[in-house]
Amino acid sequence: MSRIGKLPIELPANVQIEISKENEITVKGPKGTLTTPVDRDIILTNADGQLVVERPTEQKRHKAMHGLYRSLISNMVNGVSNGFTQQLELVGVGYKAAMAGTTLELSLGFSHNIFLALPKEVTATAVTEKGKNPIVTLTSIDKQLLGQVAAKIRSLRKVEPYKGKGVRFVGEQIRRKAGKTASK
Repeated sequence: MSRIGKLPIELPANVQIEISKENEITVKGPKGTLTTPVDRDIILTNADGQLVVERPTEQKRHKAMHGLYRSLISNMVNGVSNGFTQQLELVGVGYKAAMAGTTLELSLGFSHNIFLALPKEVTATAVTEKGKNPIVTLTSIDKQLLGQVAAKIRSLRKVEPYKGKGVRFVGEQIRRKAGKTASK
């Protein structure tokens, strides 16, 4: 049995859940509203401030969907009540980040700056302190969209293993390689 799927989802007092007949779940909270379709075989039960996700049979497909939808709904509840944050660090000489409205301007060592239009659900701030690497902080209520935007920004200049330059997540450990001179 799915150990993730059988855990009930605790609903905070300020979060409301609506389950439609088409098995579409809507989660409303202080930070916003999220909606996602749920597989029609998955059974959702809302009682006593807890949401329980159940599967009808022990088929492999139902087992896979059980844990998946429990995690998705749990992330939605957490997002509308607390929100999610992701921080990216720009490591390199002359690397800069600035926000202009909903557009993120990145200077990553290319001949031209990169302008990235962010979705309206994601907000970003760019902080540059003297003597430290620039930090871009992304916040959103949608965990999947936040991760997708962060991965897109990171893909613009991946961290190279020799000098460690590039865009990385804050706290990410980079596997470093020795250069050619290390073999002598």
